[in-house]
Amino acid sequence: MDRLTSMAVYVKAVDLGSFAAAAAALDLSGPMVGKHVRFLEERLSVRLLNRTTRHQSLTDFGRVYYERCRIVLAEAHAADDLAADQLSEPRGRLRVTMPALLGRRCVAPILLELAQKYPALELDLFFGDRITDLAEGSYDLAIRTGALEDRAGVIARRIARHRMLVCASPSYLDMHGQPQQLGDLGSHHAVIYSRPGWVHPWLFPRDGQRPAEVTPPNRLRLDDLDAIADAATAGMGLAWLPSWLIRERVEAGALVILLADEPAYVFDNYALWLRTPHLPLKVRLAVDALASALPKVMA
Repeated sequence: MDRLTSMAVYVKAVDLGSFAAAAAALDLSGPMVGKHVRFLEERLSVRLLNRTTRHQSLTDFGRVYYERCRIVLAEAHAADDLAADQLSEPRGRLRVTMPALLGRRCVAPILLELAQKYPALELDLFFGDRITDLAEGSYDLAIRTGALEDRAGVIARRIARHRMLVCASPSYLDMHGQPQQLGDLGSHHAVIYSRPGWVHPWLFPRDGQRPAEVTPPNRLRLDDLDAIADAATAGMGLAWLPSWLIRERVEAGALVILLADEPAYVFDNYALWLRTPHLPLKVRLAVDALASALPKVMA
């Protein structure tokens, strides 16, 4: 058997936690995954995994060998990418995970334009708000918004920023009046972004201090920003939304930006990728394209 292939299968089995999951991800049979792992164990004369019918765990040597395999595979991929770079054209599959709404509205159009420019480039785009692990999902890139965890082996580049704005429909303002300062928000209705057990407060910067946090009275709590924009447009209350999401509605007069004297809270948007000795051309061009185009889209 090919040793590099067996290493790749072993790493995938460890990343995903089972032979069955690795088999599904690699389009192999379960017994074939086991065969690759046994090939390595027989070649090394050392057990890598303790396996039962329901559970697998790394041996001490298996854990060290796993880390070395990841390095070897990264170097092998980097060597292949060097050859591809010589052609001065990105090719092969680019796997990108991104937040659903931001991805559909802002990120995907830029990547699709890149794919149109380079016919040898393939795109696998994944839209979802759950934070996924780059290595576990075999992603080349991840797009993230807001504060990042400090994770070893992951590189982050800021590619855009966007402002959060308080807005409401003209019909709502005609009925309830317009808030002039933060203190006025307590006498208004709001449509709030929330997840189970958690409501996101509205943030307003304060020089040299933590942002002021405000949660206006609310009876509508939604976990989709687009739906919040729809509700605000329908006159259901104030909303705190990204500038890129409401721009067209504001230009059409369907929403009005409020509290213009309050500085807007700014979220950073990042592209993340795993540290590698040689960044593949397809990844570098995708990040450069996003860093060039996204700031205009998200201003």
